[in-house]
Amino acid sequence: MREGNLEAPTRHPLDWKNDAFYDEGAAYAEMERVFDICHGCRRCVNLCTAFPTLFDLVDASKTLEIDGVDKQDYWKVVDQCYLCDTCYMTKCPYVPPHPWNVDFPHLMLRAKAIRFKKSGASFRDRLLSSTDAMGKLNTIPVVVQTVNALNRNKAFRGVLENTLGVHRERELPEYASSVFRSSFQKSSASQVKDGKNTPGKVAVFSTCYVNYNEPGMGHDLLAVLAHNEIPYVLVEKEACCGMPKLELGDLDSVRSLKEKNIPAMARLAREGYAILTPIPSCTLMFKQELPLMFPDDDDVQATKDAMFDPFEYFVLRSKDGLLKKDFKNGLGKVAYHIPCHSRVQNVGQKTREMLEMIPNTAVTTVERCAGHDGTWGVKKEYFDNSMKIGRPVFRQLAAAEPDYVSSDCPIAGRHLMQGMGDEKKQAEKAHPLSLLRKAYGI
Repeated sequence: MREGNLEAPTRHPLDWKNDAFYDEGAAYAEMERVFDICHGCRRCVNLCTAFPTLFDLVDASKTLEIDGVDKQDYWKVVDQCYLCDTCYMTKCPYVPPHPWNVDFPHLMLRAKAIRFKKSGASFRDRLLSSTDAMGKLNTIPVVVQTVNALNRNKAFRGVLENTLGVHRERELPEYASSVFRSSFQKSSASQVKDGKNTPGKVAVFSTCYVNYNEPGMGHDLLAVLAHNEIPYVLVEKEACCGMPKLELGDLDSVRSLKEKNIPAMARLAREGYAILTPIPSCTLMFKQELPLMFPDDDDVQATKDAMFDPFEYFVLRSKDGLLKKDFKNGLGKVAYHIPCHSRVQNVGQKTREMLEMIPNTAVTTVERCAGHDGTWGVKKEYFDNSMKIGRPVFRQLAAAEPDYVSSDCPIAGRHLMQGMGDEKKQAEKAHPLSLLRKAYGI
């Protein structure tokens, strides 16, 4: 229970255009205030490594309080935060509207933004966060086969770790030889009935990952839409959603990407389309982060109002009586992991609800951070922590002895399979959209 009120958590807009946002002294003062509250509470100790890092610093100080911690050591906490938002949405009793106004993730984002403005970022971090550039280069014919082969080569991965800082043991996603956007076919279905909760036509924002790494997920989404006779289009112009740059603290690049994406999406929103993105982080970017960065931008707000997680959309269509349930195949035992960026959308466990509609399907749900994040768990200095954070999730998924291991976040899904090791036994990794298509038999 939240102290003093029973209101839901609320986020304040991010005042990133204000010069005071980048005042390092003011940021240190705010970190000291918030860290002191966290130290007195310690409720989030099991979420990630940011909080244990903070508490260890306090416990090792001369005063055993935050005032005994060297302010330069605050950056050790910042580096362990990958902005999953779980502490804000699921644990902290002091978030707004509580008068203490604790927003730990956005404070860490402010610190990252200050550091980026002051010092920039390493070549590795700039490279890993440039998903469009990497995708376009690495999916060129011949190049794609070479890159995929090198990423599986132990000797090359050793060189990559020593030169770029990408951990040699991290299993990396392959690049696709056929890019999703180049193989997209527009739906020819006629307009269907709008539901009480959802529009009857869809625009798909495919995302960098689907476009360049796993286009099959995008085709699975289109197949499910077509089976339900829901007409769809592809957002005509698309760049990275901006989440990798946000996590780096590069807010000016986030703005540039927003200016590429939002105009086309806002037009579709005003034309009555629901906008679906297959990757939770991208959905969250348009639902939460951009609206908080640009609270007065009408196009951003229109896009936010039209944005749906695919399974949020499907479950709402089901509640309207407009979703087909002519499933032909049961899925057996599914171990399903709900990623942090799905949880903090605050729409409930819609993927689980949808999978449980399928006959002869038993779903075991694990609602805990897997520890990978977008690029954080790839890096040499954070790989071990990413696996440590994931251990309870690996154990719970393996205990279900599943036929399928599934997560809305495909990167998390790959991380989970790696962490489960031999314990995964006969389990197959499959995205929930792929499972839904399989259940329909289409």
